[in-house]
Amino acid sequence: MDTAAGRPAAGIAVELAVSDGDRDGGDWVVLGASETDADGRCADLPALPPGSPRGRLRFDVGPYLSRRQAGAGPAFFPEVAVTFAVARGGHYHLPLLLSPFGYSVYRGS
Repeated sequence: MDTAAGRPAAGIAVELAVSDGDRDGGDWVVLGASETDADGRCADLPALPPGSPRGRLRFDVGPYLSRRQAGAGPAFFPEVAVTFAVARGGHYHLPLLLSPFGYSVYRGS
C-alpha cells in the first residue's frame, strides 16, 4: 500500500525465500517471485514448505518509487527485506505500507 498516495502500490517485484536454518547460519532458497497487482497483492507466490523455520520477502521498491517521484532522484529505500518466523500450519499475510521515506510491515489476518 502506497500510504503517501492513498492507493495500492502496483508493479513492485517481490521475491519469497526460505531459510534452511534457525539463525543467520542458514542458506536462503528462493521459492518464487511475483509482482504486485492493481490491488497491491501477490496472489501467485508459492506456499512455504512444511518445516521451514523462517521466510523472507524482498520487495524491490526502488523502481516503483522512482516512477512515482519522477525527477526526484533515486529512492531512499530501494529495497525492503522482511524476515519472519514460520509457525507450523500458519497462514501469512504481510502487508507493506510504503511511502517515499519510510515503510512498515505487520502480520495481517
